[in-house]
Amino acid sequence: MEKLRFDFMVKPSADGKSNTICITSIGTPEGKVFEMPQEYQPVNLHQVICNTSNYVKVKKTLIKRHQIRRIWITLTKDISDVYLDEEQNLQFNDFYLEEISEERNNTEPMPSGSNKTLEELLERLLESKQTKSETQNLGKIARDFTIEKFTGRNLNPYQWIKNFNKECERFQIKEDRKKIEILKNFMENSSIDWYSCMIMKFTVESEWEQWERNFCETFANKGWSPIRYAFAFKYQAGSLLDYALKKEKLILEVRKTIDTGTLIDLIAFGLPSYVADKIDRGTLVSTEDLYNNIGQLEHLVGRNKYDKKNTTQYSDTKQKKTEEKKPCSICVKEKKGKRYHSEENCWFKNKNQTSVVKTVNNSELEVELNEENQKN
Repeated sequence: MEKLRFDFMVKPSADGKSNTICITSIGTPEGKVFEMPQEYQPVNLHQVICNTSNYVKVKKTLIKRHQIRRIWITLTKDISDVYLDEEQNLQFNDFYLEEISEERNNTEPMPSGSNKTLEELLERLLESKQTKSETQNLGKIARDFTIEKFTGRNLNPYQWIKNFNKECERFQIKEDRKKIEILKNFMENSSIDWYSCMIMKFTVESEWEQWERNFCETFANKGWSPIRYAFAFKYQAGSLLDYALKKEKLILEVRKTIDTGTLIDLIAFGLPSYVADKIDRGTLVSTEDLYNNIGQLEHLVGRNKYDKKNTTQYSDTKQKKTEEKKPCSICVKEKKGKRYHSEENCWFKNKNQTSVVKTVNNSELEVELNEENQKN
């Protein structure tokens, strides 16, 4: 024989997370095809083939899972020693290969140009249908994910991508390409631009670890603002339970590994004192116990508003009384000391008016007497 045809195919690895190029069968110029056992199919076991220039081109061509290429390779002494015995029987590692029957393999010896073109067209059509079907299925699966969309600001990227991976495991999405494709359904705002840039730089066929690492490095907030906001978040108004659930979510977003006791303390710390003081801290084992107690104390919120209203009215009355206790300005002016009474009831006010009248009357009388003396 002068050459053999090697059938290459991209298959998923054992863990399903990556792709592996395999040699599935070997064909002869006579049209016979021999199947390669599963354990011998990974191309890294066929070093003499990997060292050929033909395989370098095949490796560049096969980029998607389940793609197939059938390549004729000229036999060298090294290749013949591995795949042919002295009688020209096909073998590999001293293991004779089994010939595939026509029912299992409808292969022609050397396809002509027209047949080869038809084969490529059919292959592309099958790939297109498969890709379209996978995209539709991924869209349906994405709707069943129990995580919210990532906007670039709303969540801790480390925690979010961890939850995303858990959802992928739950729906048995193990291929890197599928993870990258389904990720698009959960991007919003600035994260959409990030996804587009990643597609242009690394393509959908890149490794998921690369995407995961870049995602965390891009959106990680290394400052203290999220920590401060989560820990200092306190009840302002509305439902006590709504506050508690919001506080728990904020804390878990920045510190997933926080212990339950500390989480309960931080939630209770943000409650109003008149509510927190009515909860027995020793009986709280989980956050659910805290929420149960909080639900029973919701009525205190309205009551506290009523108490505040009465307190405000009392404060206003007290302030008015304090304002009334200002010293009388008339007494101060007359240098009678600081006396606290209303100016209307001030005794010196009437006395001052009387003295003014008397002064005026005496002056008039003096003028009249002087005029009479002059006449006389």
